[in-house]
Amino acid sequence: MNNMKLNKYFNLSHFRIVSFYCAVIFVAIALSGLFSKNLALGLDFTGGYLTEFSTEKSVSQKQMNALLTSYLPEDFKLTSADEGTHWSVQQADNKSNLKGKEWLANFALHSELTITPQDAIYIGSQVGEELINQGGLALLTAIIVILMYLSLRFEWRFAAGAVIALFHDVLVVLGLFAWFGITFDLTILASLLAIIGYSLNDSIIVADKIREIMKTNSEAKIDNIINQAIKSTLGRTMITSGTTLATIIAIWVFAGESLAGFSIALFTGVLVGTFSSIAISATVPQLLGLTADYYQQKEEDICLLP
Repeated sequence: MNNMKLNKYFNLSHFRIVSFYCAVIFVAIALSGLFSKNLALGLDFTGGYLTEFSTEKSVSQKQMNALLTSYLPEDFKLTSADEGTHWSVQQADNKSNLKGKEWLANFALHSELTITPQDAIYIGSQVGEELINQGGLALLTAIIVILMYLSLRFEWRFAAGAVIALFHDVLVVLGLFAWFGITFDLTILASLLAIIGYSLNDSIIVADKIREIMKTNSEAKIDNIINQAIKSTLGRTMITSGTTLATIIAIWVFAGESLAGFSIALFTGVLVGTFSSIAISATVPQLLGLTADYYQQKEEDICLLP
């Protein structure tokens, strides 16, 4: 009785279709951000100077930023750790007024702060270009291999749904970074590869359950089979996502600003990955014409072979 009332007020099929179109809107918003604002690439990709130093007394981010404006170009990036005593300054290698490590000695002399230099390194822009190319190649290779695996392991429509969900998850995360101007560095690239794996795991769980039901109940409608598969796996998915999100939040809170971007990317990726496993990877096969008796037809075709 309770299930009948629930189905009366909540139609999972309609929810999946509406969610699919919402996912299309999310991708459109992400793409508009990527094309209009571009990614704020970190030194790992642009090249430039990274200078680290510590102060004896704790200083606020706003105060330190005001002190450094007289010594550095306007586009420098300042981050802090250890409650405002450890500082990291990044200068992208795209300006003619790039300053090397000599500025720190001048700043220490006139700032009235006790400053201890920690590190000063230069990253060449050529290295950054290679990282962009190799990182993009790594993402593309991962997606192609996943598509091949899923096409062999499942029906091609399931593979298409899973790969479209992967593109959705990665694009939404990239769009978030573009719209909010969050620095994109190697740790974020690593998080994207982790998001691909997480999204793939969710898609395979749902696809495997759909296939299992299709093999045992070929007379049901494909719409009902997909809904049943989602309901069967939803509890497991929510527990997995919940524990993963709790871990990411702990990293976000306790690991400091250095891993903030990594945590934001993973947190967003887990959320949209869970969403896309229902809205995209489980819905696209139906939209592409998957039928409930596919596996029975496949077995009949194998029996008819000479």
